[in-house]
Amino acid sequence: MTDTHDPASPGDGPRYGRFLRRVQAAFIDAIVIMVAMFGAVFIAVTLNSDHLARTLGFSIAIGWLLYEPLLVALAGSTVGHYLCNLRVVDNRTGGNLNFFKAVVRTVLKAVLGWLSFVTMAATRRHQAIHDLATTSTVQIRNLAHARPHHYRAEQTDLAGVPSRGRRLAVTGLYLIAVTAVFLLASPAFESMGLLSAACFNDPDRCTRREDTVFALYSLCWIAAVALCIALGWRGRLIGARASRPASPQQA
Repeated sequence: MTDTHDPASPGDGPRYGRFLRRVQAAFIDAIVIMVAMFGAVFIAVTLNSDHLARTLGFSIAIGWLLYEPLLVALAGSTVGHYLCNLRVVDNRTGGNLNFFKAVVRTVLKAVLGWLSFVTMAATRRHQAIHDLATTSTVQIRNLAHARPHHYRAEQTDLAGVPSRGRRLAVTGLYLIAVTAVFLLASPAFESMGLLSAACFNDPDRCTRREDTVFALYSLCWIAAVALCIALGWRGRLIGARASRPASPQQA
């Protein structure tokens, strides 16, 4: 019998926003905040009022701090989320996050930066660290308006993997090893003339070229960390590999 079930149908559960879709939303939010800031500066300069400039500056600062928490708590999405067809959902209630959770989520995302997103490749619901900490997910708001490359379904291919504790322990060892390799390899950049001793001792003394090299090196480390986390969670690292199901001939 032919299976006519559509795996992407809304009845199969929520769809979770992919990393690039969430990055697009973040860029839109950044643009919204910058436009508001430039608009306030333009008004203050045009009217030439110090009092108005201080008032607008204070208002923009408060608005910048509360922009995401308030919108996520009240509407389930920022402007960027809404334009990218995304919404932040509380996994426990299925509704919007409360204001406290929205604040915690925003603070964690600001502190960790892009590093917070490395867990998206390793979690069943494609959650970043700030999502995991607040038991939230970023879901497609309206599946009818989404394209397949905008979302992913919940991962169900983790059968046969070792226990969570074992995977975490093995992944942690790999992360320590990867970090140690990168730290031990860093002096080689000085010997190759890519980074100076002064730059190693004081990042403020790095040249623009050295800043670029250091940034690329840091991105490579972040990529290696993300890969270890993703492979470890899926049971693909030596020491915590998933058991393969027996073939029909072996069964």
